[in-house]
Amino acid sequence: MKKIGLLLSVLLLFAIGISAQETGSSTAAASTAKTSKSKPRGPVFRPTAAQVKSGQQVLIDAKLLTGEATGKYTNETREAIRSYQKANGLDVNGKFDKATLERMNIPLTDHQLGKATEKKAEDSTSSHDGHKRPAPFRANADQIKAAQKLLQDQKLFTGEIDGKFSDAFRTALGEYKKANGLGESKTLNAATLEKMGIALTDEQKANVEAMKVYNESKDSKKD
Repeated sequence: MKKIGLLLSVLLLFAIGISAQETGSSTAAASTAKTSKSKPRGPVFRPTAAQVKSGQQVLIDAKLLTGEATGKYTNETREAIRSYQKANGLDVNGKFDKATLERMNIPLTDHQLGKATEKKAEDSTSSHDGHKRPAPFRANADQIKAAQKLLQDQKLFTGEIDGKFSDAFRTALGEYKKANGLGESKTLNAATLEKMGIALTDEQKANVEAMKVYNESKDSKKD
């Protein structure tokens, strides 16, 4: 009888040990599953309808897409995007992603650039110092055409005079600016337009003055 009682005790302890082990494994598995589910995802890049339409026009001009630029994804559009991405060494995914839009020289929104939070911070700062940071300087299509013509005349640019930015145009801008002591950036800013003898609009002049006041205000605060 003693042996039977001892045997039953051993079996009972063994059963309790297995049950505890299974409970621990279940808890760990549930914890792991919960952790994997709660892992935050990064923001998904979504092009606007206007960007899709502009991208389609680029593909049409490149003879990769036929039809009209509608601003809507189609199977033909996705195939054309893949061809463009493959030809330009981009990730081939058939989407107008950030890298593809930038390659096409299609402007991104502040939200896509991650500047929405920065803009809020700037607006908050401006309410305290009385000076809001002006919008970035932008050349218009006519000014870009005039600059392209000037660079063509100086044998720095061999592309089309279409009023649009391209890699070749940016490279020519960089060479012109470097030769004229305007730095080595490849942007068509106010200083470059003035050096080229291309007139600024009244709005652009106001923007330049506003930026000057803003920078002086920042410098005075540092002092």
